[in-house]
Amino acid sequence: METARPSFLTVVGKTIVVHTVTYFIVGVLAFSLLDYTARFAAPLVSSLMRPFDDPLVRLGPLFQPLRGLLFGVVFYLLRDVLFAKSNGWLITWVVLAFLGIFSTFGPASGSIEGMVFTRLPIEGQLVGLIEILVQSLLLSVVTFYWVRYPGKRWVSWVLVALFLSIVLLTTLGILMGGNA
Repeated sequence: METARPSFLTVVGKTIVVHTVTYFIVGVLAFSLLDYTARFAAPLVSSLMRPFDDPLVRLGPLFQPLRGLLFGVVFYLLRDVLFAKSNGWLITWVVLAFLGIFSTFGPASGSIEGMVFTRLPIEGQLVGLIEILVQSLLLSVVTFYWVRYPGKRWVSWVLVALFLSIVLLTTLGILMGGNA
């Protein structure tokens, strides 16, 4: 490991960038590959989820830095476990999956509570889990690598360029009135 103890700004900043990039890329792939347009049009789901052309949904990528900040604060507090061990990416992913996905306090889709207490079809919840588990895995692996190996400048350039592109293109899409 190149740095023994990463700073608050390093962990939080990198987590914000990685979360936003992985959220966007996995979201676009899931939308395309998992037929979300049809799934979200189903009566039970459409009463719960906003349509994809809703202004708040179009703004979604711009909210991700805030979520990345929240993840980053937690990652920073756990940095001695998450970034000092060679399997820190796995620990991060297990924490995200067990606490943030399967064991939420409310009945989120794909969680134990969601599967027990909502009327959402289990099949649809399991399909949605694919997206969430892949994105959280990528968030864990890429953040771990970038924080643990800060000397890999190409990683910084690629991730920051992707982050800025996502923010810029989403903003332009919203300002121009099209779908982001």
